Amino acid sequence: MKPRFFTLPALATLAALLGLAHLPAQAIGHLADVTIVDRDTGATLPVHYARGEYWVAGRPGARYAISVRNRQGERVLAVPSVDGVNVLSGETAAWDQRGYVFSPHERYQITGWRKSDSEVAAFEFSHIANSYAARTGRPAHVGVIGVALFREQPPVPVSVPTPERYNQHRDSSQSPGRLREEPASPAAAAPAEAESSARSMAADSAARAIPMPAAKLGTAHGQRETSVVSHTIFTRLQEQPNEIISIRYDSRENLIAARVIREPMARPYPPHMPRAFPQSDNLSYVPDPR
Repeated sequence: MKPRFFTLPALATLAALLGLAHLPAQAIGHLADVTIVDRDTGATLPVHYARGEYWVAGRPGARYAISVRNRQGERVLAVPSVDGVNVLSGETAAWDQRGYVFSPHERYQITGWRKSDSEVAAFEFSHIANSYAARTGRPAHVGVIGVALFREQPPVPVSVPTPERYNQHRDSSQSPGRLREEPASPAAAAPAEAESSARSMAADSAARAIPMPAAKLGTAHGQRETSVVSHTIFTRLQEQPNEIISIRYDSRENLIAARVIREPMARPYPPHMPRAFPQSDNLSYVPDPR
């Protein structure tokens, strides 16, 4: 039997602000806008760009959601992973697994590990030892959220058969359909860019070289919540994703220590001192650079 996929309801969206790398952004993606939401505060986590990757700072103990908004006028499939694990099946994540199908311009918050067609276990930032991936013996990819996006194969137009002098064969193979979710509460195709393993290794090496002030964050298997789903069939336009979105995360203090987040430095000038002749005591020499 072909795998099935989940459907989602529509919500309002947030605009992406990806103009300058040193400024926090909100949404990532071309086929869809992907953001990470702190469910306890309702705030969308700012996205920081550093060492060729996107990062967010999570609060230990906070529940979070992966918010996805389809930017297209057609359905798209989103295969989500957290810490290298498919959030629907619990398998080590791969592109050809189940995901959520989004209707045109639909937005939805993926809030947890799917336990059934009516329930999830909430995503919760936690100590790496308490993460679902670590507790199932797969700690190697803790600290990353991924969404693989697929466009849908358009339906084959129905034509009136005409007599043929020979048998004409048509390839009718289809890729598996994808699960689509209907939650109880709200939630120009770009070619897939292969992730650079060399860049990731360099980033990881740089991060490991700096002592972290706190334990690395992972995603725990939180409390059960109601989230009802239905199933649909989705035929992928191609085997590989049309777009892959990858967002790394850790605690704010660790990201500051790793220089992913750069806090404003204190002004390196002496405190203001009153002067008796403020307009007359400036010497006409070249001042030192700041």
